Amino acid sequence: MTTLEQQALEYHAAGQRGKVAIQVTKPVGSQTDLSLAYSPGVAAPCMEINRQPSKAYEYTAKGNLVGVITNGTAVLGLGDIGALAGKPVMEGKAVLFKKFAGIDAFDIEIDETDPDKLVEIIAALHPTFGGINLEDIKAPECFYVERRLRERLSIPVFHDDQHGTAIVVGAGLLNALELTGRDISLAKVVCSGAGAAAMACLDMIVDLGVRRENVYVCDSRGVLTTARTLSEEKRAWAQDTAAATLSEVIGMADVFLGLSGPGLLSQDDVRKMAARPIVFALANPEPELRPELVREAAPDAIIATGRSDYPNQINNALCFPYLFRAALDSGARGINQEMKRACVQALAALARGADGFGPGAIVPGLLDKRLLGGVTPRIAAAAWDSGVASRQLDPAAYRLQLEALGKTLL
Repeated sequence: MTTLEQQALEYHAAGQRGKVAIQVTKPVGSQTDLSLAYSPGVAAPCMEINRQPSKAYEYTAKGNLVGVITNGTAVLGLGDIGALAGKPVMEGKAVLFKKFAGIDAFDIEIDETDPDKLVEIIAALHPTFGGINLEDIKAPECFYVERRLRERLSIPVFHDDQHGTAIVVGAGLLNALELTGRDISLAKVVCSGAGAAAMACLDMIVDLGVRRENVYVCDSRGVLTTARTLSEEKRAWAQDTAAATLSEVIGMADVFLGLSGPGLLSQDDVRKMAARPIVFALANPEPELRPELVREAAPDAIIATGRSDYPNQINNALCFPYLFRAALDSGARGINQEMKRACVQALAALARGADGFGPGAIVPGLLDKRLLGGVTPRIAAAAWDSGVASRQLDPAAYRLQLEALGKTLL
């Protein structure tokens, strides 16, 4: 039998190499067409943009173009494999942008690990794009790079490993809490992992109503406590406790949030949790504990993973295409917390409105045709209401426009 790895290599090498290509959008079949596409006609839009930079969104692809940018220091579950080896992932991200939201994307792999130099390179590229999706940059540098770019640039900058994961986790958690009859303000959460994705997820669930004092976080050295010397990001989650290990803090926890590595949650840990536990074992490709083993320990658990071969896949593709679609269409200067929260609520509502909503379907599926029209308008409305957008879109008309676009994509 052909392995998945062999199939993947054949898939990427078949026909035209890779997964993306450039498509020409204007006629170039005559000498007149060529004179308009390039010299001398192209001088006219150049001069208009020189006089009024916002015209770039009218005369060029900037308004529908996202840069997918990495330095390859934290690629999927593969780690620091370098910019070049990360290119297939970035091409894949470009495919998802196009497939799910009709957004064009250039993948850019930058061979630079110094965060200040990386910021300078990306900032210098910004005239090309209407938005920048940072991808697979390791912590803690990713926090710094995103913050500096958001301060400098007037286009959306979004580190998907952090915020994309947080948004889908937030949607799934809201529905899991509802299905188990829990009050979010009383839920005890134990998190395994203290990297970029974990920190963003924790910020999001607190924004949604989890109390910070009910959250216990573990990194590779154990529980984050006030007795330890910690980075600024980790210090914000330190608890005043003598507990040192995950097993010592997981007793009667309602929620396990895993963004760490394989084997870090045991069946005994699951048995210590509250009745009907919520287990998000999101390490990829191998979760902290396989769902079938979680189920053995707690038959009534609600389980989510990052894998496509189990129910409740927490996949960033449920949000980033629609966030950027809304940001580009509304002329947003950034992607703020209000837009992210709107995305969480919209995803949760779509799952609740689907046939089969229940413990095995707490988030929508990736190919749910309702996503583009159901999620994007709510994000665009939040962008306008929060003052970050330059264009107010009519929700009903915009939804119809997106639904028509969706029919050409899926």
